[in-house]
Amino acid sequence: MAAEIHSRPQSSRPVLLSKVEGHQDVVSAALLIPKEDGVITASEDRTIRVWLKRDSGQYWPSIYHTMSSPCSAMAYHHDSRRIFVGQDNGAIMEFHISEDFNKMNFVKTYPAHQNRVSAITFCLASEWVISTGHDKCISWMCTRSGTMLGRHYFTSWASCLQYDYETQHAFVGDYSGQITLLKLEQNTCSVITTLKGHEGSITSLWWDPVQRLLFSGASDHSIIMWDIGGRKGRTLLLQGHHDKVQAICYIQLTRQLVSCSADGGIAVWNMDISREEAPQWLESDSCQKCEQPFFWNIKQMWDTKTLGLRQHHCRKCGQAVCGKCSTKRSSYPIMGFEFQVRVCDSCFESIKDEDRTSLATFHEGKHNISHMSMDISRGLMVTCGSDRIVKIWDMTPVVGCSLATGFSSR
Repeated sequence: MAAEIHSRPQSSRPVLLSKVEGHQDVVSAALLIPKEDGVITASEDRTIRVWLKRDSGQYWPSIYHTMSSPCSAMAYHHDSRRIFVGQDNGAIMEFHISEDFNKMNFVKTYPAHQNRVSAITFCLASEWVISTGHDKCISWMCTRSGTMLGRHYFTSWASCLQYDYETQHAFVGDYSGQITLLKLEQNTCSVITTLKGHEGSITSLWWDPVQRLLFSGASDHSIIMWDIGGRKGRTLLLQGHHDKVQAICYIQLTRQLVSCSADGGIAVWNMDISREEAPQWLESDSCQKCEQPFFWNIKQMWDTKTLGLRQHHCRKCGQAVCGKCSTKRSSYPIMGFEFQVRVCDSCFESIKDEDRTSLATFHEGKHNISHMSMDISRGLMVTCGSDRIVKIWDMTPVVGCSLATGFSSR
């Protein structure tokens, strides 16, 4: 099966393999079990469930565990069968799952936060469980002793987390739209830098340690790629979603970025081409094309006896322009603009038809996605949302066959 997928046309779509239903509330996290036909889910209905695929093709819960508080985040380490579940009350609970996935034993509780846990990661090498929460902090705790090692506070809710296991750097996105890069030590941490570029709260992060790229999705419907390794700061802006970007996953092997939004949109971006960085918007008191004053430029309005105009910006050149000098709209995918945006008239003339060819494919998940996770080795994706449904997708028609070496026929 894997060998023939590469030649499929560009119009190929994700294939819905299964729906998992039965939750009484929002499914806050779902993970595919590596090398198994199984899914682990955590829900606001206070349950952790392990679903295994039966001979009938249906998924049935082999583990059903009720927690004391709604489940808000989850991390699973397959080699050690350890699962960490963050809750609405700020606690993280660790369990060990049996080899046959039919039993789950409680290990310990970590008093990680004072409020809802938003993200968790587990580092086996250092035996740390690292988490962020709505108490505006990142905490890291020792899994051997269960004790708190360190905390760092932000000015806003910490909403998402990525961690570089080799260098012990943590990336934390928050509700103010800022991303903080921290170096974690045994009992302390240092702030390396902050990244600012989004106009809305950070909803998702993905770190690729090979190319040293950080991807961030936000409630402003956009994705930014940050070149951390090259220390260039913001490098690419991607705009193709019509609602907040809830989850992202970069596939290093094929240089593709998969993103999901709250309206059910699934996008697959081609990152294996040379893209152009969107320009910084220029400041001006008058139109940089016709020199007419903007409405706050009282002196020029008085001197020229003209009414001030509203300011706009050309997305291609970044110049401050008036409405009369930017009457056109155009997509410009090489700069990340997959749908039409305002451009000045001269930039519109410079954009050729082939420049408008899309560099992403867009698909409909048909449910409001709040969380997504991928098993890249098999080309599988799981999505879940506030509709309480979990969907399992075959993504190999869209992301290429080179991933699907271990893909089991379904």
